[in-house]
Amino acid sequence: MMERLGDLLLKDQLISEDKLQIALDRQKKNGKRLGEVLLGEGLIDDETLASALSKQLGVPLVGAEELIRIDKEALEFVPEFFSREYHCLAFKLDGDQLHVVMIDPEDIIVIDNLQKITSRHIVIHIGVASVIDEAIERHYKEQRATGEVSEALSGMDFIISAEQGDLDDIDVNQLKKELDEAPIVKLVNLIISEAIKSRATDIHVEPLFDALLIRYRIDGALQEVMTAPLKSSTGIVSRIKVMSNLNIAERRLPQDGRISIKTPEREVDVRVSILPTVRGEKAVLRLLDKKGFEYTLGNLGFDNDMLQIFRKWIMMPYGMVIVSGPTGSGKSTTLHAALREIQNEEDNIVTVEDPVEYQSDRINQVATNDSIGLTFGSSLRTILRQDPDKILIGEIRDKETADIAIKFALTGHLVFTTLHANDAPSTITRLLDIGVAPYLAGSVTNLVMAQRLVRTICNGCKEEYNPSAEQLIALKMDPDKYKKAVFYRGKGCVRCRNTGNFGRTALFELLEMRKPIRAVVFRGGNEDELRNEALDVGMVSLREAGVRKMLAGAVSAEEIMKKTIDEE
Repeated sequence: MMERLGDLLLKDQLISEDKLQIALDRQKKNGKRLGEVLLGEGLIDDETLASALSKQLGVPLVGAEELIRIDKEALEFVPEFFSREYHCLAFKLDGDQLHVVMIDPEDIIVIDNLQKITSRHIVIHIGVASVIDEAIERHYKEQRATGEVSEALSGMDFIISAEQGDLDDIDVNQLKKELDEAPIVKLVNLIISEAIKSRATDIHVEPLFDALLIRYRIDGALQEVMTAPLKSSTGIVSRIKVMSNLNIAERRLPQDGRISIKTPEREVDVRVSILPTVRGEKAVLRLLDKKGFEYTLGNLGFDNDMLQIFRKWIMMPYGMVIVSGPTGSGKSTTLHAALREIQNEEDNIVTVEDPVEYQSDRINQVATNDSIGLTFGSSLRTILRQDPDKILIGEIRDKETADIAIKFALTGHLVFTTLHANDAPSTITRLLDIGVAPYLAGSVTNLVMAQRLVRTICNGCKEEYNPSAEQLIALKMDPDKYKKAVFYRGKGCVRCRNTGNFGRTALFELLEMRKPIRAVVFRGGNEDELRNEALDVGMVSLREAGVRKMLAGAVSAEEIMKKTIDEE
């Protein structure tokens, strides 16, 4: 005889007798199933219910990890509308047996309809509602994208040159005609629109030996999203060139352009780079979202002590604040959040950037354009006559820009800028390498901050685990001291595309220019001397900042080891 659901929950101590009795009383009144009542009253969660039903009915339980990669042929048997309506997903085909995961394995009507629709013997599995719905969203979305690619490419006869770079083999007029046809337009629009929906920052369109690979950079890591036949390479890249006003006949030299995309919800600026390779042209599209700036200093990832230090220095009336890090580390985002923090009616704030990534009201922003002579240097010399109070210089690239930035800081202005360097101490030495005199670098600089972006653990598949002793030692953590500490990582699920990470946060290394630090700079001390002195006066290194995030349960040990180095 089948054990009752309530008895099972009691036996496994998943519910108390009092709560079960409350649910049974409600069930008598509304006539619903006990599981529905328990969920509706918040007495158990959907994972507990699915596990209990699996035991009660003897139906296999399917977890999130099993629905990450499914049998695409099985998916095609069940229409998307049916899966969404009844929260079921066909995930495996075994001969004439179709394996389907459902939230309610006792729904005979749905099972009968599945058999009629598919003409297969249905093998029922049970799953968690949220997991099934996420899998439905992902896999049918991929199915639609694949179908649209196939549809777009059907009937298209793309021009392929006999040898890469041989323009004599290209009929440019015929190519232009094909690029105006709906299928290729639809395909490129699909690639860009799916990237925007997927939170991608970059699109890579790259030719392989036998296919054209499309990858999106999501949360700082490239992920393969689709492939197209190699013959489509010329058409797709040429369509991108047309959209960005580039020369479709030029295939031997690199080209750069831009595309502006407007939708009812947002505006996106796309920077396009075309690079000739031995297998054809590769296109990289960087997506800059022009929607309202959503970041504040409070949600960038600052620890409280670091936030207080940063706020102290951006409130100063003059001097220079430098943020350093590699490309894509969020330097511009941090500085724009700082400008938003200090913005007021009394100050004239001017920025010079390349490009202007975030547009802000009541801030005068200049986008440089080297091709017409609007450089950082020429823009800043003009801004000197514009009565500025606070200035953001997108990047110090050369001695001319550095000299003007220092001139601003020396004449009573607050200057924000960025520099490419690996950490805070090396930012000072980089400034000196450019040609800035030590006495100027030491006297005008208020704060140097290095930063990195690290991926945060996906909340959908977050689990506790024990890092190895080798990992802890590499992070300068005593394994005995952290025996009782709780560590987390993501095991991979549908929501995070099996990466274990979803979203990003920042790590910060703040070097305040206190008297001991200035003394090292004035006497021309090297990078190691600066770092040692900074650590002595309390600087938290990037790796130590990462360990803080790890102990707070936000970032995995693997991510910290990947994105930071041991400074000793």
